[in-house]
Amino acid sequence: MQPFRSNPVLPVLLTLACLIPAFAAVPACADPVGTETPANIAGKPLATPGLPTVNTAATPLPQSPQTDLWARIRQGYGIPDLQSPLVNSHLNWYSARTDYMLRTSERASRYLYHVVEELEKRGMPTELALLPFIESAFNPQAISSAKASGMWQFIPSTGKDYNLKQNMFQDERRGVLDSTDAALTYLQKLYDMFGDWQLALAAYNWGEGSVQRALKKQQAAGLPTDFDSMSYLMPKETQNYVPKLQAVKNIISNPDYFNLALPKVENQPYFASIDKTRDIDVRVAAQLAELSVSEFRELNPQFNRPVITGNSDTKILLPADNVEIYKNNLSKWEGSLSSWSTYNVAKNERIENIARRIGAPVSVLKEVNQVPANMMVKAGSTLLIPKSERTDDVDISQLVVDHASLVLARDNTRRISVTAAKSDSLNSLAKRYKVTTAQLKEWNGLKSDSLKAGQKLQIDVAAAPIRRSTSQASATPAHKKIVALKKIRKIVVAQAKATRNPA
Repeated sequence: MQPFRSNPVLPVLLTLACLIPAFAAVPACADPVGTETPANIAGKPLATPGLPTVNTAATPLPQSPQTDLWARIRQGYGIPDLQSPLVNSHLNWYSARTDYMLRTSERASRYLYHVVEELEKRGMPTELALLPFIESAFNPQAISSAKASGMWQFIPSTGKDYNLKQNMFQDERRGVLDSTDAALTYLQKLYDMFGDWQLALAAYNWGEGSVQRALKKQQAAGLPTDFDSMSYLMPKETQNYVPKLQAVKNIISNPDYFNLALPKVENQPYFASIDKTRDIDVRVAAQLAELSVSEFRELNPQFNRPVITGNSDTKILLPADNVEIYKNNLSKWEGSLSSWSTYNVAKNERIENIARRIGAPVSVLKEVNQVPANMMVKAGSTLLIPKSERTDDVDISQLVVDHASLVLARDNTRRISVTAAKSDSLNSLAKRYKVTTAQLKEWNGLKSDSLKAGQKLQIDVAAAPIRRSTSQASATPAHKKIVALKKIRKIVVAQAKATRNPA
């Protein structure tokens, strides 16, 4: 049997074209096919032709829980139904957009079995498995304007509270296993705090402190403390949050009633996990599993860079049918698994200079490290760089993974081209342009201090300050204050003269 060979030339430039777009943030609840989202429609019911308004979940359809995951979810419902005009409004919104519901259900089919399994292990209501319909439309790459990320939409601080790593190489808020575990742990904590699942859900959206304050206010006024009675104290988003979940629950309970043909989701694992103790490129992992990079990232969205750093805690997820394919291909793989290393930046400098020093294309460094134009890399930063003859073929250390950061600053230099005259030397040019001879040699790849007349040099000099026009200067707050004080002084002087010389 022929060994499974890697391509002898690692196509770094080509692979970036398919890898880098996956690192970009995706708006929360973004839909890859359309842009519609369940907006705040309180008081604006959308008429659905031929569909009456429904207040509560219908009787679950008689399907076998052994083969159908939707039926298993219905059988585990445990949160009391909410009946309100807002539920009706959202029912109308969702039921009128069957394409949106189908796309979201298709995405959900990859993750639902795992979520339901975890809920049942903890004895939690299974309609909580539908919460990502509301949070992210089951898009693990979703990110909100508040920087909440992942299928369960954790903000950075709450993610840290629940031990979700967020570093240069991965963001576990997007990881299917880690974020689900954290979300269910958090929801259970909120239920234990309030003793009410609807209030727990409100706290998941609004914050536990906000719900506690609202609860105390209701109690002090002798008013009921259920979600519906307290919702007037909540922001619009939270007022609509539980009604949206109830609306989705109602539709999943009886999809035929809402003319929705849910995709079949088998009551069995969609994916399996594989431990990864060695570094591996995302491209290589996908190739070994015989998946496209986009298919691989659907199950492994937490990895921020084109390399997955291996350690005892690293797991990659693969469709269950592809696990043996991956293992078989890996056993025959002869090439390097990883084509990336790291570089520690010793001083503030332009990425063009770093690229020249390590012999890497500038475009590759900028793209893989997400460095915008006109930005400088600050000292202490870590850059991901392609492996080469100049780098050791070793895995990235766990110490680097845990502490790596990339800090950027605006580049206040500009590059000029200088032609050396007969009388010029490196030392005289360095003094003239206020740089060092070492910098001149580095920028121009010079090995000696000698220069030839007519030799062209590239020099980074401080950018000229932006000069404001007279009209701009006169509009500054300081100038306005001086003008105002002068006016006041004139008025005071005039009043004093009038007092001394009355008419």
